[in-house]
Amino acid sequence: MNVEHKENYCIVKDTGHDLQSFLLQLTQEHKDFQQHNLIVDISLHGNVAVKEINAFLPLAKAHSKGKKSFVILADADFNKASDKLAIVPTLQEARDMIEMDEIERDLGF
Repeated sequence: MNVEHKENYCIVKDTGHDLQSFLLQLTQEHKDFQQHNLIVDISLHGNVAVKEINAFLPLAKAHSKGKKSFVILADADFNKASDKLAIVPTLQEARDMIEMDEIERDLGF
């Protein structure tokens, strides 16, 4: 797992080949990231199955309760994944989503 801190978000990138192990490690270390907007980069895995993407849902919900964004960067079928997950194909779209979320929070939505 590789962690990169930016101005208003962190990118957590899976560098291994086991998505379940990465999710377990991210869940265990979530307290280190809960105060930051988070981009979870699993693009290394190519086309990720919907079941694997949806496994991030409990962590995404927990993270969102802290009024922080949780965005997954992946190549996946976005239409079949849970609508409670923010899934984007590019880093720029992830940044844009975080920016939009912050604007909404500032406006009280």
